Amino acid sequence: MNNEHSMVIYVVSDSIGETGELIAKASIKQFETSDFEIKRFPYTNTVKQLEPMFKEAAEDGNAIIFYTTVENGTREYIQKKAAELNIKTVDIMGEPLIQMEKILKKEPLREPGLIRRLDENYFKKVESVEFAVKYDDGKDPRGAKNADICLVGISRTSKTPLSMYLANKLYKVANIPLVPEVPVPSEVYEKDPRRVIGLIANPLKINAIREERLKALGLGSNASYANIDRIRQEIEYSKKVMEELGCIVIDVSNKAIEETAGIIIEHMEISFEE
Repeated sequence: MNNEHSMVIYVVSDSIGETGELIAKASIKQFETSDFEIKRFPYTNTVKQLEPMFKEAAEDGNAIIFYTTVENGTREYIQKKAAELNIKTVDIMGEPLIQMEKILKKEPLREPGLIRRLDENYFKKVESVEFAVKYDDGKDPRGAKNADICLVGISRTSKTPLSMYLANKLYKVANIPLVPEVPVPSEVYEKDPRRVIGLIANPLKINAIREERLKALGLGSNASYANIDRIRQEIEYSKKVMEELGCIVIDVSNKAIEETAGIIIEHMEISFEE
């Protein structure tokens, strides 16, 4: 290379190489220099893929290899070839795996890309939560069309907390309130009935919850919202709609959110098992 003090950092990974690059950047920062280059070699897990990288590193001179490969054959080749060419290496995964193996008394999986798969789940979860917020409480009935699960029920049947709980289980959920005076969106009727979940509850239970809600809002409990006869009317209406939809119906009166969610997840897994 033109400058004998320049450094080229080779980041070799059997996945996308983000971990290796992050550690390489954090390390070089400690030397207050910008005289370096990082070359990333992702999805490199065979000797054939490694050969051109080593040829290039040997020509660079001031090269160092950061590698996060976990498969033993590839790791051994990197160590052997680097020693032959007198190239410095940093085995990012080696020492952590050795020490953890000693404590856990079991061998690591040595399976590439596990972190990336965890990251993918994280982003799916964020996407599902954003979906649940966007299509909460019938804000946009078009959400019912694209949802994995569409919850229907009258006010105070746990639709919103259930939507958020299921979103954390990677389901995209829309929830639609059923009100006698408001037509049910056509998107709900067009939905695969296996993806529609009807929620009902005991009128007295809903009455108590709604009264508390009115108190929290500083309103009197004599509003029709908390009237027991009105609630019974809403429940009967919702049962009629659910019958028309042909969906399963869950009574949430004495169930925790986790319990209801468990029933829904089991229903989805049975309904759509491959």
